[in-house]
Amino acid sequence: MEVERQQELRRAAILEAVSAASSVRNRMTQSEERVAALDREAGRLEEETANANQQLENFGGQRGQLGLEFETASQTVAALTAQIDESRQNLEQKRSAESSGKQHLDSLRAEYAGLIGKKGSLEAVITEHGYSTESVRRLFKSGAMTGGMAPVGVLADFLEVEDRYEHVVDDFLRDELNFVVVKSWDAADEGLRLLRTDVDGRATFLVHPEDSQAKFSFLGEEGTYHGAQRDTVVPLKHCIRVLDGFGKSLEVILPKLGNGYIVPDPDVGRELALQNPDAFFLSQSGECFHNVTVTGGKQRSEGPLAMKRELREVLRQAADVEQTMAAEQTRVSALTRDIGELTGLLQRLEEDKREAERQAMTSGHTLQQLDSEMVRVRERLSIYTREMQRLAAECGECEVSLTSSRTELVAHNERKATLEAEMHAAQSSLDELRQRRDEAAQLASDSRARLATLEERRRGSAATVERLAAMVDEVSARLDKLKAQIDSAAAEKLQREAENSRLAEQQIQWTAEREAAQLRDRELQEELQTVRVRLGELEEALKTARLELDAARDRKGELAAEQARLHSDAQHMAETCIQELSQPREELLADESLARLAGDDLVNEETLYKDMRTRLENMGPVNMMALEEYQETAQRHEFLETQRQDLLQSIENTQNTIKEIDTISRQKFEEAFNRINENFSRTFSKLFGGGQAFMRLTDLENSIESGIDVVASPPGKRLQNVLLLSGGEKALTALALLVGIFQYQPSPFCILDEVDAPLDEANIGRFTELVREMSGQTQFIIITHSKKTMGIAPVMYGVTMQEPGVSKLVSVRFQEEPARMAASA
Repeated sequence: MEVERQQELRRAAILEAVSAASSVRNRMTQSEERVAALDREAGRLEEETANANQQLENFGGQRGQLGLEFETASQTVAALTAQIDESRQNLEQKRSAESSGKQHLDSLRAEYAGLIGKKGSLEAVITEHGYSTESVRRLFKSGAMTGGMAPVGVLADFLEVEDRYEHVVDDFLRDELNFVVVKSWDAADEGLRLLRTDVDGRATFLVHPEDSQAKFSFLGEEGTYHGAQRDTVVPLKHCIRVLDGFGKSLEVILPKLGNGYIVPDPDVGRELALQNPDAFFLSQSGECFHNVTVTGGKQRSEGPLAMKRELREVLRQAADVEQTMAAEQTRVSALTRDIGELTGLLQRLEEDKREAERQAMTSGHTLQQLDSEMVRVRERLSIYTREMQRLAAECGECEVSLTSSRTELVAHNERKATLEAEMHAAQSSLDELRQRRDEAAQLASDSRARLATLEERRRGSAATVERLAAMVDEVSARLDKLKAQIDSAAAEKLQREAENSRLAEQQIQWTAEREAAQLRDRELQEELQTVRVRLGELEEALKTARLELDAARDRKGELAAEQARLHSDAQHMAETCIQELSQPREELLADESLARLAGDDLVNEETLYKDMRTRLENMGPVNMMALEEYQETAQRHEFLETQRQDLLQSIENTQNTIKEIDTISRQKFEEAFNRINENFSRTFSKLFGGGQAFMRLTDLENSIESGIDVVASPPGKRLQNVLLLSGGEKALTALALLVGIFQYQPSPFCILDEVDAPLDEANIGRFTELVREMSGQTQFIIITHSKKTMGIAPVMYGVTMQEPGVSKLVSVRFQEEPARMAASA
């Protein structure tokens, strides 16, 4: 056994030596592979380092170029921003100027519209002699005097006065200015007749001097006044310019005109009037001094001269406003154009700015990326340098490890060889010992088998004896237990019998107690029922008492609230008496003369009081300016009433004009309708070779808005609506109506699109003859597929498609005629 153990130790030492050698070889292989890997990694790092240095050089050049581009783009953005700000300021100024210009233009348009309206009103008033008396207005408005009898106007239409003396002349000659100027005495007689019969009122007629047949001279004496000559006294005739042939005759016709003088103030006029009883002296403030009389005051309305002057002033203002509007419109248009140009420029500048900002942003981002990339490349270079140093150190360590591993491998190989030699020598002796051991082991094995058989038999017998002894012990124990149970059962039986006797006695006692308890229970139930009935009666009485108590409390609350309300009303009444009547309530109650009201009378009086109070409060405080406001409102009402009358007259004139236009339109329409109806009937008979056709109005009373029915009767048929005819007959009837319209109002061109399609050959022949007749004054362009219609045309145009999708125009001229009749296509 010692030999085998030593042999195993030798074998284990050999295996250990082999394992150590293998481990050393593995380490050597790994070291060699690691050295090779380190060499490859070093080569890669050298290549990466060279690439990184090259990238750094390239990035340096790119960074300089990008920095220049970024700086240029930033400067461009700053310049564009300043230019955009300046353009926006200019645009805001232009827009503000445009807005103010448009507002000014709107105000000018409103002012111009007001002036035009005022001009129209003044012209209407002057045209209709609204400044004249009611009789003169009715005379002109009646229109009864026509032809040579018609008045040529009023005297105010033939006078022009200096502006500064206009109101003086208006007041002085107000009646004379309304003289109706006529051309002859017959016209004056006719006017007087109308005033006596149809037109109520009175008027003065002035026969024009050229037609008056006067037997006296119209050259009057020069009027003078007695007194000191004053430069400030102006003869009235020097202030008036007479038109349309009156000349000096008006001084004779109107003595007041030759004897009228304008003085600077009333004192001078009164002094001169006392010295010159035949003369009239007019002050600038409107007084007229004549002899010992003075006339003055305020006229109710403006005179004709003032209206004419106002009309001239309105025309001048309208012209000025129109010029101002044109200039303002030109300025606004120029501003609008400038705004459009500035808006376009601003959009272009903003687009350029966005492009420059985008370029600057792109350059900046690219520059930042380039800087980041350069930083990363530098970091990679430093990493590559540290890696190369680490690889060099690791490569040296691997070389040292290889050297020590080779030495260790040689020592392991030598030890392995020594152990193998010893193991061969020990193996031979071990084989001999093993053979002898096998023989001894066979003999020992036989002996152990016999011994094992005997031992097994002994253990079986011992087990049987032990099992029998255990069974005897178990039976003895069970017997003892059964005896003990019998003894305890007999004792328990005696105990149960004694308990049964005791329970029977208790049952008798408990039965008697139960019967007594049941009797007591019935008595208690009866008492309980009685108590419950009494309790119900008490609860009902309590409920009734509580209801009465609640009602009393509610009544008390109502009485307290009524007392508080009456007290509050009394206080309010006392305060109201003091505030509104200035008397205490006690004095009013003591006054027996005041009526006492109650019930409905009090409610009615209270309602009336509240109504009067509300009306009084709605009236507001007393307006101390009410009288002045009323006067202003009255003046305004008078002015508006005048304007209303003017508008009513304008409306009446407009309605008369509309009636006149309707009358003329109806006359023109009836004339055209009759002429076209005659042409239509004649052309219908020609086309159909007989028959009759005509048009009729659906509403004879209102021909302007009436519809038109076309009634036709071809030869051999009765009269019927055109809608009941056949297609060819409808076509010929429509053609007859068209020709009738052309005959009434010819047209140089007429285009007919396949009107002969529903016609037969005979009707096509009549149609072509009609076209031939009318082609002398109208050129016809006919679209047709009929050969007979094509035969009358000197020129024909056809559209053909020689190639798919390509149209071509072909023209054919058959003959030349002095007058081209028709062209068909």
